[in-house]
Amino acid sequence: MDILYQIFVGPFVQMATAPDLLVQTLWDGLVSGVLYALIALGFVLIFKASGVFNFAQGIMVVFAALTLIGLHQDGLPAFVALALTVVVMFVLAVGIERLMLRPLVNQSDFILFMATFGLTYFLIGFGQLVFGGNPKVMITSDLWLPSGAIQYTGLGGYVQFQKIDIAAVIITSIMVAVLAVFFQRTRIGRALRAVADSHQAALSVGISLEQIWVIVWFAAGVVALATGIMWGARSNVDFSLEIVALKALPVLILGGLTSIPGAIVGGLIIGVGEKLADFYWGPLMGGGIEGWFPYVLALVFLVFRPQGLFGERIIERI
Repeated sequence: MDILYQIFVGPFVQMATAPDLLVQTLWDGLVSGVLYALIALGFVLIFKASGVFNFAQGIMVVFAALTLIGLHQDGLPAFVALALTVVVMFVLAVGIERLMLRPLVNQSDFILFMATFGLTYFLIGFGQLVFGGNPKVMITSDLWLPSGAIQYTGLGGYVQFQKIDIAAVIITSIMVAVLAVFFQRTRIGRALRAVADSHQAALSVGISLEQIWVIVWFAAGVVALATGIMWGARSNVDFSLEIVALKALPVLILGGLTSIPGAIVGGLIIGVGEKLADFYWGPLMGGGIEGWFPYVLALVFLVFRPQGLFGERIIERI
């Protein structure tokens, strides 16, 4: 009975008796969830427009961040380096379309998926060749990103809000709103959805696959750059940061592969859920809950709602 009390009652007693710790945990989870959602957004953009699950999105985050840092270390002003990094991501998008996607038009989804594996390891090798393997420090101050913290005293204690985390939440919200409007309200956005439905049908009505793929991979590259800046501001940038992108997989399972709102909601559920589980239930279960909780939650969704919260149920008629 004592074990059951500790698992099912004890954590909620802690929440009630220490509301400041609860608010701090919820805030930390919210920030993590927003950044997970930003990574997942890159997956959603490419999948919506091309039907390709881009395994390389994680390394694109690292590559974009390292490009920005590398250009700045070469003596370029921060905002010039940022602009040139955007250009690099555009060149990368063109290269992916010309060298990888164009030869694979109308191939199976599995072949396109495996092509993104090859892209992942190419970017890892090329990135290590150019930037080396040592961790890099993100240039937050030169990009006018705030530093320091805001401390709120109350609730029986104090809650600390890092200014860079507040900026991350605001910037992510703006990017999501812009992309949502772009997909739903613009002619290019409708063309992106048409390409995802059928390559042949899109070609038959005069939609250029080449232009659409360049646009969507470039947009995913810009999202990757923003993600790299925000994650890099919280820790050093190195190739191990790619592992963080794996947290986007449970986010996509919860929210749905084709839903921008789903990426946001799924990211918040994963971020807040893992922080609460690790803080309140972690000591009872030996710690490490934050590492596996998202995948267990994703497994539950795969069993009971495989299309996710916002995904469309696929019905195949024979």
